[in-house]
Amino acid sequence: MAEPESTVINTDVKQKDPNKALVIAVTTRAIFNLEEEHKLYLEKGKEEYTRHQQANQDKPLPPGTAFAFIQAVQYVNEKLLESNPAEKDLFDVLVLSNNSPESGVRIINSAKHYGLEISKFCFVSDEDSTQYLKSHGVKLFLSADRTDVCNALRRGVSAALVFQQEVQAPSTLLRVVFDGDAVLFSDETDQVFREQGLEGALQYERVMEAVPMGEGPLKAFAMHLGKMRKKFSQEGSPIRTYLVTARSGRDMGIRAIKTLREWGLAIDEAFFMDGAPKGPILAQIQPHIFFDDGLHNIQGAQNMGVPSAWVP
Repeated sequence: MAEPESTVINTDVKQKDPNKALVIAVTTRAIFNLEEEHKLYLEKGKEEYTRHQQANQDKPLPPGTAFAFIQAVQYVNEKLLESNPAEKDLFDVLVLSNNSPESGVRIINSAKHYGLEISKFCFVSDEDSTQYLKSHGVKLFLSADRTDVCNALRRGVSAALVFQQEVQAPSTLLRVVFDGDAVLFSDETDQVFREQGLEGALQYERVMEAVPMGEGPLKAFAMHLGKMRKKFSQEGSPIRTYLVTARSGRDMGIRAIKTLREWGLAIDEAFFMDGAPKGPILAQIQPHIFFDDGLHNIQGAQNMGVPSAWVP
């Protein structure tokens, strides 16, 4: 399928094979802090916003929430190519933007200023830019717009809503934390819990213990990440993955572990919080990104300065 007509190929970056790569699409407001510019856009309109972006096109935008995550996937690419220069199984990052190419110059310049390995900048004028995700083979979409994220999930693309916050850049090692139910796994147990309470959910889990859980919206992304991780030894891996779930280890952890084993998905560490706040453990892990479907967990993570993405 043809690319949206204003796709700018970044010639400074080695282009990846989209059939082999793990393609991540980020919106400009997810990767850069454009809150002031966005406010200007909402209050004064598109023309004023475009004028402002053109006047400041050589002034780099400050990093946004997903910035450190994109830097870390770049580090993984470096390590993959170090161990095999012909490696095709790489991260491929593209920026999806509702900017016009004229106002998008600042975005391209900012990415180049920080040395970000972004292979394409897609400037889409359509109201729903998510229609282009599938044609680019996108496996994960990060946006600061809730409608975008819901549209992407409806199209069967792993997606999450990024909230703007001050992010301390953690180590270069890519650390990704997943919640369990309704993120990695389906929300079947959550539904039982809502209808029958904790006792009903525990009973359901005991009955279903040997049956793997259904797939959640981020399973495909996690599986691809797991595949990359297997290319390294346990100690030498530039990728660390974590499961931090509200499930209790004693009563509801067994099925989660059996499901991961069934999928062949190795997770470095699993924390069964039994309903306790996730913030303190996340502060210790210091992930580049934390995916959760609970807004209270996202809030707790943000309070700890952890970059978070909500899976609605």
